[in-house]
Amino acid sequence: MASTPNCAIDLKSLSVDFQTVTVLDQVDCGVQRGEWVSIVGPSGCGKSTLLRCIAGLTKPTRGTVRLGCSNPAFVFQDATLLPWRTGFENIRLPLELTDTGPHSRDQAVQNVADLVGLSSADLQKFPRQLSGGMRMRVSLARALVIGPDALLLDEPFAAVDEILRQQLNQELLDIWQGHQITTLFVTHSVAEAVYLGQRVLVMNSAGSVIGEVEIDLPNERRAALRNTAEFHELTARISTMLQEGLR
Repeated sequence: MASTPNCAIDLKSLSVDFQTVTVLDQVDCGVQRGEWVSIVGPSGCGKSTLLRCIAGLTKPTRGTVRLGCSNPAFVFQDATLLPWRTGFENIRLPLELTDTGPHSRDQAVQNVADLVGLSSADLQKFPRQLSGGMRMRVSLARALVIGPDALLLDEPFAAVDEILRQQLNQELLDIWQGHQITTLFVTHSVAEAVYLGQRVLVMNSAGSVIGEVEIDLPNERRAALRNTAEFHELTARISTMLQEGLR
């Protein structure tokens, strides 16, 4: 997608080399404000590196990253919570680095905790006392508490079972529908990419984007959508592209 004045993320010829290995190769991508773009590709194709470049955590070897968003937040595959802090304290951490007052911080934490389905009892627990799904809810709340204008999610639900994964998919989609936060979502699951995204970018094992699929499905999505012919046609199309990218 070409860059426009409404572009939140604009990548031009983005390449990353780690010593003699090219991890990303000439990636061009534009993400519009409020859009949800899913990224799929084989393991090791550079999906996570792409997000890290956008977040400023990895420096491109060549090419450019231009952001039309000023406050992106990153959600890692691992919840990366501080074990000596409660759920509430982990969520509050980003706000402690700002000049917001204590009362405002606590209210902001409570607001996002309600948004992601964390109870008061959950907030008082330490990470070791929380299930994998609850730890990921805390991680997501920690990202949302800063009021981001973009979310970069790196396989956040990879470690949870399929039933919980679909529940978390729905909750995250509901949050996006309510707030229209620009979202880039990396996943290995084609079905997850299609269910959540408005567009799906397909990468190959060489670190290039080899295709883009528009997801022409209603933005208001519920579980029954996964059983429709349209959904299965889209997942089959993207799966075929992935297989071709391995050749």
